[in-house]
Amino acid sequence: MTTAAFPNLFAPLKIRGVTLKNRIMSTGHDTTLPTDGTVNDALIAYHEARAKGGVGLIISQVAGVHETARYTSHLLMATDDGCIAGYRRLADVCHSHGTVIFSQLFHPGREIMETANGMLAVAYSASATPNERFHVMPRALNQAMIDEIIAGYAAAARRMAEAGMDGVEFVASHGYLPAQFLNPRVNRRTDVYGGSDENRLRFLREVLTRIRAETNENFVVGMRISMNESDEQGLSADEALAACRALEPLLDFVNLTIGTSASVGGAVHIAPPMAYPSGYTAADSATFHKALRIPVFIVGRINQPQEADAIIASGKADVCGMTRALICDPMMPVKAEDGRFDDIRACIACNQACIDHFHRGLPISCIQHPESGRELTFGHLAPAAPRRRIMVIGGGPGGLKAASIAAKRGHDVTLFEATGQLGGQALIAQLVPRRAEFGGIATNLAREVELAGVTVRKNTRVTADVVREFAPDAIIMATGATPYRPEFETDGAMQVVTAWEVLRREVTTGGRVVIADWRCDWIGPGLAEMLALEGRQVDLAVNGLHAGEVLPLYVRDNIAAELHRNAVPVTPYARLYGTDGDTVYMQHTASDLPIVFEGVDTLVLSMGHRPDDALLAEIAPLCPEIHQIGDCQAPRTAEEAVYEGLIAGTQV
Repeated sequence: MTTAAFPNLFAPLKIRGVTLKNRIMSTGHDTTLPTDGTVNDALIAYHEARAKGGVGLIISQVAGVHETARYTSHLLMATDDGCIAGYRRLADVCHSHGTVIFSQLFHPGREIMETANGMLAVAYSASATPNERFHVMPRALNQAMIDEIIAGYAAAARRMAEAGMDGVEFVASHGYLPAQFLNPRVNRRTDVYGGSDENRLRFLREVLTRIRAETNENFVVGMRISMNESDEQGLSADEALAACRALEPLLDFVNLTIGTSASVGGAVHIAPPMAYPSGYTAADSATFHKALRIPVFIVGRINQPQEADAIIASGKADVCGMTRALICDPMMPVKAEDGRFDDIRACIACNQACIDHFHRGLPISCIQHPESGRELTFGHLAPAAPRRRIMVIGGGPGGLKAASIAAKRGHDVTLFEATGQLGGQALIAQLVPRRAEFGGIATNLAREVELAGVTVRKNTRVTADVVREFAPDAIIMATGATPYRPEFETDGAMQVVTAWEVLRREVTTGGRVVIADWRCDWIGPGLAEMLALEGRQVDLAVNGLHAGEVLPLYVRDNIAAELHRNAVPVTPYARLYGTDGDTVYMQHTASDLPIVFEGVDTLVLSMGHRPDDALLAEIAPLCPEIHQIGDCQAPRTAEEAVYEGLIAGTQV
């Protein structure tokens, strides 16, 4: 099977002076890999991995066009000719694999996240209209600064052309500066840049005209814009479409997304979590595709080639952005083209190591494929020398990753799983409402184990006798964790159960439930949502500042929205103290005052986990080399388990 399986996705597309070999795009996304504002080896290696994997188009992350564009401390800058050499290296590498590459040109306006020195920045916008999400009050741009910024866009485009980049994408999406000029609820100017539709378009028109003047006839110029900003104060679909139609003569493509950085609810769509259906934005792009004559690109949780092919076939778009899919599996295009569909490592939209790393100022990666963002370290696996007999104990995500890596290096690897199913705690995570896709991590890693030639023994609990019989040269221990049940005062009258017991349907709760959530992750809120949907009266009491405190921002905010929709009360700063009859007592962690829940039938404990490591003492004398990974070392998340599995697989 070849491209015939996806004739639309693998059809070439000519755009001005370039031809895309397929319709798969890696959209512009901040990697946090650059360290000094310039393209570096880590960023080049990151994009080369995707170019090798067959992607048709890469749009590299935002490049600032003016000193006031520094919305983070790790922004790439295109404000002087010193940037050209790095972009030339990037362009050459991508071109060597037949991949077209554009760069985003960017000014955030009032959307300033953080600065290098921790000070609050002086932000600028079309008007002094405050940002809700980052609590920024900007200054209105004067004519001199508008002229500087427009000149900055043009100069940055010239530099990209000189570097051999194939084009640029003018970022007018997500409520950034161009969108702030377009939006009549943000732009309250009374000069030539405000007051009418035509005046609000003026900034964008002048930028695009100057970019055209500074570049050659083969250079591609496109625009990214939100079809709607999913916020009451944001751009509407009608306003966005009108802007696209007015600017179409200056553009070679439009790249459509939704949402805005300016509000919590709008920002969720920047990297929508798994709660949103795959390809959910494509329904809205059909209107734009029908109204415009230039190619239309679309993004929005498109994580499988069949989804992308169907979107193109149905006339909703010409190119599909599959960014997180390519972070998760850089080889996805080649696998799809070759018909190796089962081998594709599908993104589960957990957001944990990609956008969450960016929000924390860390290089992005993937919990399923930690090699992403670490190509300089793990881009090549050293062959095993000598070949050894490796025992992996535990078939959760960490054990699966360790086994596949060790086997790929050439070791003889056998994985032992105590139950009849691989996946570990991922099998529990997928039981939470709107998190069913989390189970995909088990499916994907199990396939990697199969492809690597690992021997798998299910329903085999490892004991000292099993280790003696197997006689391994090295052991990777990935035995996971069990729920932690803290000691607390109780008279035993109330039903007290663990989160795992509820999720596995091993118990039935009463009608009035309190969830004690120490971890502040997805488990407590997920249980609260599940039980509320089943008709229980639920209180979520979190030992933190808010529900989902440790989660990626967009996952947390989506969870907060669902808890509010389901009328689940959330009590923060709540430490479990005890139960008496039908009353749950907690303590406010800041004031030490009591928090009391009365008339309770069931207390559900979501109090974290303890290592399941009792086997270690038993087998330590039997093997000189034992590597502990994941929760059996210290209970954390799937990200740490898989990363430590990668490390262990390279070390044995």
